[in-house]
Amino acid sequence: MSTELRRLRNYIGGEFRDAADGRTTEVVNPATGEAYATAPLSGRADVDAAMAAAAEAFPGWRDTTPAERQKALLKIADAFEERAEELIAAEVENTGKPTGLTRTEEIPPMVDQIRFFAGAARMLEGKGPASTWRGSPPSSAVSRSVSARRSRPGTTR
Repeated sequence: MSTELRRLRNYIGGEFRDAADGRTTEVVNPATGEAYATAPLSGRADVDAAMAAAAEAFPGWRDTTPAERQKALLKIADAFEERAEELIAAEVENTGKPTGLTRTEEIPPMVDQIRFFAGAARMLEGKGPASTWRGSPPSSAVSRSVSARRSRPGTTR
């Protein structure tokens, strides 16, 4: 009995597209070893098209206000949360990961991170909250560079 495979497509510039050269690959559920979809086998032309679309879209995003960015990100988080079961099923099929684990370790943290960055969209001074660190803040590249110089022979201290 043959089952028809789903057809996945690239999403570039607001539209679904096949790979520019038409190549595809099967997507296999690692838990069952069964192919469940075909996907574009994207190449340089597809990456170039995606980069061009992103460059074209950037000025519109760049020029949005912090409030507009926050609203867009919160809307995305809400949409993911509303479609959580569908996303969980897709992730389980794609990774072979158990449903319960995917339900607790994938969707809630993803939604939380998007909401975090929605709030950060209004923090324009370029500082991150210290509450995101556990223990001491990470050492800076500058202090690592200074330490490395001090440990090299022939360098001044």
